[in-house]
Amino acid sequence: MKKLFLLILAAFLFSCNKPPGQKGKITFTPIGYLHSDFTLKTGAPRQSLLAPDTKGYIVLDTIYRKALKDLNRFEYIWVISYFDKVKGWDSIISPPKSNHRFGLFATRSPRRPNPIGLSLVKLDTIVADTLFLSGIDLFDGTPILDIKPFLPSVDYVVSEKNMITEYQLGHHNENYIADSLVEEFVLGKK
Repeated sequence: MKKLFLLILAAFLFSCNKPPGQKGKITFTPIGYLHSDFTLKTGAPRQSLLAPDTKGYIVLDTIYRKALKDLNRFEYIWVISYFDKVKGWDSIISPPKSNHRFGLFATRSPRRPNPIGLSLVKLDTIVADTLFLSGIDLFDGTPILDIKPFLPSVDYVVSEKNMITEYQLGHHNENYIADSLVEEFVLGKK
């Protein structure tokens, strides 16, 4: 009986401690949901700061209300989201209106192996568990995974190499993703 117990214990401990590099499941639970006028039919801005007048709001689960303490001291915040409407991904893509093909990780395409979004938005105000925002680039109903303050001292760097590469890539030739771009760059339809 003792040998059986030790064998079961060893099997349990081995299954709990996977070696580095071994694939495992990661689970996130949304802390809230973003609400905006943007849908798959209307499209959405390509990046939040390209459409500073767009409005939206995040309703957090009430258990996070105390976690909002002091967030209203910041004008800009990072919103980390889950692109729940995205279908599939490709290793090599052509950004909208670009004649070049790039590796996925050299772009900001929403179609990714783990479709996580990062938006820098303006925090207009907080009322109870609701954050009112400007510069929204997310579809209505987007699950929100986390919120962090934008800190200019650590979140900003001037890089000539990045600026030149961004210009060459043509990532921001169009400010808005709509119509056929939604079909291709969100839903993966060619």
